[in-house]
Amino acid sequence: MKSLFSGMRPTGKLHIGHYFGALKNWKKLQDEYKCIFGAMDLHALTTSFEDTDKIGENIIDMIIDWLSVGLDPNKATFMIQSHVREHSELHLVLSMLTPLPWLQRNPVLKEQVKSLNLGDSFSYGLLGYPVLMAADILLYKSDIVPVGEDQVPHIEITREIARRFNFYYKEIFPLPKPKLTETPRIPGVDGKEKMSKSLGNHILISEPKESLEKKVMSMVTDPQKIRLKDPGHPEVCTVFYFHKMFNKEEVSQIEEDCKKGALGCVACKRNLAKKIYEYFAPIREKRAKYENDPDLVKNIIREGEKKAREIASSTMDEVREAMKMSY
Repeated sequence: MKSLFSGMRPTGKLHIGHYFGALKNWKKLQDEYKCIFGAMDLHALTTSFEDTDKIGENIIDMIIDWLSVGLDPNKATFMIQSHVREHSELHLVLSMLTPLPWLQRNPVLKEQVKSLNLGDSFSYGLLGYPVLMAADILLYKSDIVPVGEDQVPHIEITREIARRFNFYYKEIFPLPKPKLTETPRIPGVDGKEKMSKSLGNHILISEPKESLEKKVMSMVTDPQKIRLKDPGHPEVCTVFYFHKMFNKEEVSQIEEDCKKGALGCVACKRNLAKKIYEYFAPIREKRAKYENDPDLVKNIIREGEKKAREIASSTMDEVREAMKMSY
């Protein structure tokens, strides 16, 4: 089986956007590739270095969600980035041979600096993010990296770094290929284009019933549908977007009734809240099992890290030998 590496920054409990954007795909990929999934706590420091109080708690919450949606530690390896020190070691080695202009012209960096209003005050860590990402991928000699289109530039930098290392020293690293995945951009409950915890417009996979209903009832709808019997325009309605995801059996009737003015927004939202709650019921049930047995989760992580270290240590031995740094 070919190797695959992917990871997430530990932000705690995951939301619907994470589920449809990554986790559903990871669940499928674990049957097709030799997968390593990482909790990327070092990457989290690139934009949140000043607040680390909850990183440990967030890692556990995130990995519980991985387990709850069906990621299987018997099929895939789970690890925490900073607990496998070879990530940092290879990052340092690769940073020595990565030309600065490669990083300065990275379009992802430019977009992050703009969106976070960082100006010229961004850190070396943020500038070097693609080098650490390259180390994450190359450490496990990954053949495939599942990414959305916005992350392809990072994979291209990884490939260039691998080529440069292979040229100067020895051909150790395969050139990983991006596996473009259909990652639907899930809108927030406020109607904004992307669901995000930082924007507070998210619905958790494990959202309790009361808060789920409250969030759905607050969803932005068709601004032209003011009165109950006004004809609606479902194509511009956030609620209808979610019906297409969670209520496929009724969505055609909902669209028709909305356009005729036969369906009010309140009833439509209540129906949606029920469907979302039912959809994630098995996942919430499984999550409760892991929440009640934190030692089981920690043991899964420890076993995964042991496997990851074995691979990482072997790769670093090859790196040092290729660079004549062994004795």
